[in-house]
Amino acid sequence: MTTFSARPGRRAAFLVLGRALVQGRRPGSPGLADRARALPRMALGAVSGRYPALTRGRLAMLVLAVAYLVSPIDLVPEAFLSVFGLLDDGVVALWLGGALLVETQRYLEWQRAGAPDVVDGELV
Repeated sequence: MTTFSARPGRRAAFLVLGRALVQGRRPGSPGLADRARALPRMALGAVSGRYPALTRGRLAMLVLAVAYLVSPIDLVPEAFLSVFGLLDDGVVALWLGGALLVETQRYLEWQRAGAPDVVDGELV
C-alpha cells in the first residue's frame, strides 16, 4: 500500500525531470553529450572547491543515488514484490536524472559566465 507521504516525492521527481528536459530543448542549450563530458569536471570542481554551487553534500547524494541503482542490495526487493520493487528504483532514477540535468545546466552556465576561481570560499 502506498502511503500519502510518498506521493509528493514521486511527483516532485517527475516535475524536476520534466522541467529539466523542457529547458534542455531550448536553442543553445547543451546536449546530453556536452552534459556527460561536463560531469567529471563538475564533480572535480565541487570536491576541490572551485565550483561552489554544487556542495559536497549534494554531490554525495548524487553518488549515493548512483550506488543505490547499481547495487544488488535494495530496500524493496524486486524478487518478492515484483513491480512494486521497481518503483523505488524508478523514483531514485527519476530524481537522479532530473538532478543531473539541472546541475550540469547550472555548471555549464557557470563556465560560460567566466567561471571565477574560488578556493575555500574566496575568489582568487
